[in-house]
Amino acid sequence: MAHRLERLNSLIRQELAELLRREVKDPRLSGMISITSVDIAADLKYARVYVSSLGGEEEKDKVLKSLASASSFMRGELSRNLRLRYTPELDFQWDNSIEHGAHILELLDQVKQEYQS
Repeated sequence: MAHRLERLNSLIRQELAELLRREVKDPRLSGMISITSVDIAADLKYARVYVSSLGGEEEKDKVLKSLASASSFMRGELSRNLRLRYTPELDFQWDNSIEHGAHILELLDQVKQEYQS
């Protein structure tokens, strides 16, 4: 069962990324937005979609609001393209892993500079 969920997560992530790139025409989503991962529930009725963008805190709120308003459209497109028994409801969440990784790299650079001094 876990392998099936992993395949569905990957398939939904790819399909949503393609929808964002080609179909969604919301001007609030003009920047570079990445679907970093998808986590679908075991009953296949809910999917948490993690997104990331290059903008700051104001960009984060704008992106999440516009994705929430486009979620019904995206869900409909998913149902047409994927032919699942249940098309999951989409819950968009912000993925902080890129910022967290950049922060860790900064800390490591600081330690390296202090060590070399």
